[in-house]
Amino acid sequence: MNQISSDIKQQVLARVQEGKSTIVEIARQHGLKVNTVYGWISRGLSSGRPLLETNKLRRENVSLKQIIGNLLLELERGKKNSRG
Repeated sequence: MNQISSDIKQQVLARVQEGKSTIVEIARQHGLKVNTVYGWISRGLSSGRPLLETNKLRRENVSLKQIIGNLLLELERGKKNSRG
């Protein structure tokens, strides 16, 4: 069984805390199993579950803002087309 260096583990946990990527993406990029990363989160971060949910909500928030922006853009285009 290969041991993963503590430096890699700390890098992975830092990226998880940033919340910019999913756990699956981070694990894949580091050549790790997803369950390994979840194990580190549960043992290494005192608030692992709330952190994961917070990151999920951040990604959903970004997605919703994009949807709203697209809808507003389409609405504005519709107004311009009806005037002209």
